[in-house]
Amino acid sequence: MWDAAQYLRFADHRERPFHELLERVGAEYPRRVVDVGCGPGTLTSVLALRWPSAVVEAFDSSPEMVSAARERGVKASLGDVTEWRPGADVDVIMCNAVLQWVPDHVEVMTRWAETMAAGAWLAVQVPGNFGAPSHALTRELAAEPQWRAQLDGVLRGPETVHEPQVYAERLAALGCTVDVWESTYIQRLPGRDPVLQWISGSALRPVRATLNDVDWTRFAAELAPRLREAHPETTLDGEAEGGAWMPFRRIFVVAQAI
Repeated sequence: MWDAAQYLRFADHRERPFHELLERVGAEYPRRVVDVGCGPGTLTSVLALRWPSAVVEAFDSSPEMVSAARERGVKASLGDVTEWRPGADVDVIMCNAVLQWVPDHVEVMTRWAETMAAGAWLAVQVPGNFGAPSHALTRELAAEPQWRAQLDGVLRGPETVHEPQVYAERLAALGCTVDVWESTYIQRLPGRDPVLQWISGSALRPVRATLNDVDWTRFAAELAPRLREAHPETTLDGEAEGGAWMPFRRIFVVAQAI
């Protein structure tokens, strides 16, 4: 289950890559725009504002996220990224922070690109931080004897996403015009145990879904001091509650079918 409120706790940091991705999409008058994996729908309305004459669709595999999106007035539906195919009139596919959850997602992107009409745009962003301390420390803890039996195979490793050139080469081989880049954000996360709070809304979701309430509380308590050591908490001038710095690498892919 997704906790939309926890996910949106750091909404500004989570939304920034979406806007930077969207800036590189050059579609002028698309007929249909699809927000693939729309989450709580907070950014779907941005697509409608960018292209007011387009039909904007949104779907997500999480009932909790779809419910949150509908509460915001978004016409969201349940859907599976691996089964969805763009129709002939889909001119923009936006897929922000979704495909890292999909095994063989390069193949999924390839199928979309092969199906897109000439001139259509595909825009994808995935986190590239699976080797970062937040993820590595979580995997180390999950592999320890007290957790191994319950969490074996639950967490993903650095192989979850590819290096940017892999995406560029695959889409270029299909004849697409490709724009691929990466950025590392130096995020200032506020509050107590902010890195734990950050990953609790995303990367730790499989752990939370696997453990009961008591075990989850114990796992989080064991992980928190390790994250504090990797990302020391400080208080800067003007901050009421302190916080920590967390570098976050993201990978962006924009392709246009020719």
